[in-house]
Amino acid sequence: MSQLIERMRRLSAAEEFFTLLGVSYDPQVLQVARLHVLRRMSQYMSDAALDALTEDAAEEACRVALSRAYADFVASTPIEQRSFKVHKDAAPGARRSFVPFSAIAMPSAEG
Repeated sequence: MSQLIERMRRLSAAEEFFTLLGVSYDPQVLQVARLHVLRRMSQYMSDAALDALTEDAAEEACRVALSRAYADFVASTPIEQRSFKVHKDAAPGARRSFVPFSAIAMPSAEG
């Protein structure tokens, strides 16, 4: 396993990823979209076979993935990007389940 991946696994804040990989960011963008950026970065990295790359190439691949993910949220909002299931489910035309209150309400003791 690459040393970079091991270091990244120990990080806990989005800002730490940007610092480690040397990617600049606007704190206001990151304040709103931090989890979305990291999730998208992970999605972009899932296609890269990082273990097969040299340490330098793996670092560059991670830097590109983070930069690309961050750019997605500079140009758009988390809701528009729909990286999480809750946003996908809220999309227009998404299948929604409806359970009427009467189906879950407990019958009264009087009735």
